[in-house]
Amino acid sequence: MICNAEDLSPDQIAAVETLLGRRVHAGEAVSVRTFEPVRISHQRRLEIADELRKYFAKVDASRKPVSEEEAEAIINEAMRSVRPGYRPHR
Repeated sequence: MICNAEDLSPDQIAAVETLLGRRVHAGEAVSVRTFEPVRISHQRRLEIADELRKYFAKVDASRKPVSEEEAEAIINEAMRSVRPGYRPHR
């Protein structure tokens, strides 16, 4: 469900602001969604983690070696492509 903030009642706005931890502005849209979390056994989580470790080891083994500075630049570029205001921590 998506609502314009200006269409919400004062009680609804108060509830949303409590959840967000900030004020909701009139021009904003508010989206509310519920879902049931996926139930995964502890054993299955361990199996998935192991599969991921193997996958990333395979990727690492086939990648071209780069310097630490080049790797940092690549990561920063990727972060900026999805978060334009991203600034690396120094």
